Amino acid sequence: MTTSQAQVWTAIVLAGQRPGPDPLAGHFGEQYKALVPVGGVPMIERVVGCLLRVPQIGRIIILAQDPQAVMQRIGGWPGQEERIATVASGSGIAASIAAVLNPPSPHWPVLVTTADHALLTPEMVEEFLAGAGEGDLSVGAVERRTILSRYPDTVRTWLKFADGAYSGANLFALRTERARRALDLWSSAERDRKRAFKLFWHFGPLLAFRAIFRLVGFRQAIALAGQRLGIDARLVELSIPEAAIDVDKVSDHILVERIVAGRD
Repeated sequence: MTTSQAQVWTAIVLAGQRPGPDPLAGHFGEQYKALVPVGGVPMIERVVGCLLRVPQIGRIIILAQDPQAVMQRIGGWPGQEERIATVASGSGIAASIAAVLNPPSPHWPVLVTTADHALLTPEMVEEFLAGAGEGDLSVGAVERRTILSRYPDTVRTWLKFADGAYSGANLFALRTERARRALDLWSSAERDRKRAFKLFWHFGPLLAFRAIFRLVGFRQAIALAGQRLGIDARLVELSIPEAAIDVDKVSDHILVERIVAGRD
């Protein structure tokens, strides 16, 4: 067992949403996207239930604009209440995560995922944590061929690099205090997360140029971006296609409902 696997991780579940009505939530008559049901179960309930089954996960912190409203609508996890905490999110994702990690009780190492990752399984999380290894910061993604081999009709946003095209898996590992440096860039880069050139522009024009012309692989690009921050940053390429399928729009929801029905 590696050091990364032996550690007890804190999981942060991002259950907030951007300002204004969320189209998916509105479609289902919900105020918050995290409460949209999949297979009759709110998405956030599925995500937290998954994390509770991962041996490496200790505490789980739910970040939401109105944690009480979210928690009142879900079934709960009998016998696990002491492992789950809620925190009101701030003005942005990075600032909210940073606030959780501030003294006097930082919670390293930290796994970050999202409430709309309704297909998340313990196997995905364990594969990701194992792949994170000793890196300060790790980012999960799935290569296009892996996804299309099982779901050839799915429409995803692809980050295209010299070594392939990738879709993010909404899994991030912040293993050490040094990873906090990446939070300073998270807010400004988050809006560009689906556009490789603009995303890597935050790390300098040379890396952005190499990314847009596909002169660098995704793994190498993340490592180079980490070097700019003075940290060990890693790509964790996951083997499970569903790791890259979250629920952003109605067509995603239809696909995820079908996958969940197949599992059940």
